[in-house]
Amino acid sequence: MEQQHVLRVIDFRNTEHKTTFVKFSGYDHVSGKDFEGEVKFVGGRPYGDIIHPERSTLSPECIHFVQELLLDKYNAREFH
Repeated sequence: MEQQHVLRVIDFRNTEHKTTFVKFSGYDHVSGKDFEGEVKFVGGRPYGDIIHPERSTLSPECIHFVQELLLDKYNAREFH
């Protein structure tokens, strides 16, 4: 069985300013390390150091995986 990246949403909260914070943990298959982080959605886009290409400790492949999965969940209104 091929190993893959893993992402688990731990919690989320919405603020009165229409910002959504999502806390999560996961596994970066490329680096072989577990991770935990938080992003905030502003205007439907996720922001945070954990997914920033120059600040993140995650592999580029895992950053892409996390961004896409969180965007899919956000667009499916799972954080509302």
